[in-house]
Amino acid sequence: MDRLTTLRRSLEELFPERHLYVRSGGAMKAFVLTSRKQMFMAAGVAGCALWMGVSTAAMLVDLMSASASDREFATLKAQSERYVADRQARLDSAMARLNAASGSNADAATAIEKRHAALAMLLTDMKGSPGAAEALTPAIDRALAKPDAAPARRIEMVRVGQEQLLEAADSFSKGRADRLRLAFRMAGLSPSTYADRGGALGGPLIESKDPRALAAVLDVDEDFAVRIQRVARDLSEAQSLSEAANELPFGRPTTNATQTSGYGVRLDPFTRRPAYHSGLDFSGAHATPIYSTGPGTVAYTGVRSGYGNVVEIDHGRGLKTRYAHLSSFAVRPGQRVSVGQRIAGMGSTGRSTGTHLHYEVWVNGRAQNPGRFLKAGQYVLQGD
Repeated sequence: MDRLTTLRRSLEELFPERHLYVRSGGAMKAFVLTSRKQMFMAAGVAGCALWMGVSTAAMLVDLMSASASDREFATLKAQSERYVADRQARLDSAMARLNAASGSNADAATAIEKRHAALAMLLTDMKGSPGAAEALTPAIDRALAKPDAAPARRIEMVRVGQEQLLEAADSFSKGRADRLRLAFRMAGLSPSTYADRGGALGGPLIESKDPRALAAVLDVDEDFAVRIQRVARDLSEAQSLSEAANELPFGRPTTNATQTSGYGVRLDPFTRRPAYHSGLDFSGAHATPIYSTGPGTVAYTGVRSGYGNVVEIDHGRGLKTRYAHLSSFAVRPGQRVSVGQRIAGMGSTGRSTGTHLHYEVWVNGRAQNPGRFLKAGQYVLQGD
């Protein structure tokens, strides 16, 4: 009871009786707020505050719970979308492989046909080249598919055969170009002077400095076009050098004679002292046939001091040949002669100790060693 009395006194002290005066319209009204009324009002305010606090807390809990649920739902949704996307990607990949497998044979056949067209152009240019048939026939036979093989196997065999055929063509064209270049160097001539680097392929001139442009023209892949370009370049150079070699004096001036003197310093047969010999001597019977060593035009027939009867042939490009000590002439000045054509008979006219042929080769007004031209000619013939 004492505690209740003390509590009551404390509340009365906390909520003492208060008088509230309100003035309105010139009238004064008085309101008495007893301790009991104040306690009821305080209890109501506290109850409202408590309710608002509980409601706010409940709302916050609901919001936090809803946010966690949303995040979990979003996570599950993302996982589901990734799963669906992965399955779709796998399906697309499988369909692509299926389409590739179904169309691979057709694509391979188309690519092989395009390569065949490019090879046909190349082999057409190689047709007629000495040794080309022997070098390429085995590769051509290997490129033909076996009729009893499976279709996929036949396509693969043809593709591999094409690669081997191109390798054989590359090896042949490069080997022939190298051989001809060496022959020109053996003769003391510069191959670049006689090589035409235009590079014609399949008739029309194709400027193939850019492999991509050549690949577009031939309608093949770029790697194959680069290899075609290399073969065509070597083949073009070999053909140019071969054509030039056919115009040069690479033949033998006589067949039924033995070489008796070489080019350079030797003992002069008359003075028995060292003297410069500007050609080769071939000994044989009287009137042994003398042949033109290359195509050209007869520039002179007649007598020259020390040489006796002479035939001189102009082969163009600054090259001339001289045949001396002849017994007779078979050609006249201005006449066009071919390689191996009889132009005179062997004799002993001029400064000579016996029947023989003195043979000289001149390049741009200077005497050269004819033996180098003879060796170059033999080398070219061996390559053919």
